[in-house]
Amino acid sequence: MFSHDKIWDAIDQLARHHDLTPSGLARKAGLDPTSFNKSKRHSADGRMRWPSTESIHKILGATGSSIEDFMSFMGGRRNAIPDGNFPPQLSSIPLLGFAQAGAGGFFDDGGFPAGQGWDVVDFPVSPAQKAGCYALEVQGESMMPLYRDGDVLIVEPGAQVRRGDRVVVKTREAEVMAKVLVRQTPKTIELSSLNPEHPGRTIDMADVEWIARIIWASQ
Repeated sequence: MFSHDKIWDAIDQLARHHDLTPSGLARKAGLDPTSFNKSKRHSADGRMRWPSTESIHKILGATGSSIEDFMSFMGGRRNAIPDGNFPPQLSSIPLLGFAQAGAGGFFDDGGFPAGQGWDVVDFPVSPAQKAGCYALEVQGESMMPLYRDGDVLIVEPGAQVRRGDRVVVKTREAEVMAKVLVRQTPKTIELSSLNPEHPGRTIDMADVEWIARIIWASQ
């Protein structure tokens, strides 16, 4: 159920996810900086005030986020993912370092976790809702300033990806990268870099082994 507290908490989490305060998020979206202040969430007589759908639309657009991202901050469920061949975890999900992710044996043909050698990490959403999800640990500074060394990315294999989504891509040359999806056609995929010092990439789809959507990051 969409409760008053959950919606406001989702706005706060969206702001934190992009290293912003609620006021900074409002400014970024072209809204009054006080729009999301805690004092604005109830009227003087104590009645609940709700953010408008237009305000939510603007903050999603300003941050490049989807409604699914916003729902995930409220604990909403997206479409379930089919089980991979890694056993579902009761309270944690598989964790692997980016440097190891390019090696063979860690993923099946669909990009789901497989094999041995995985560590585990606590999952911020009920694993029963996200069977097949796994985590990748950022190693190095190539994804700065968005992701830092040691950040953990929760990845959803098999999910539909759209323009503007943050994704992990593995090529058939065993290269694993985190990028932003710019455009995808039946023949090519165009990616922009998270780090402005690194160029974007255009890759033939024939050279792509799998694409998975980043749904959460520990930052």
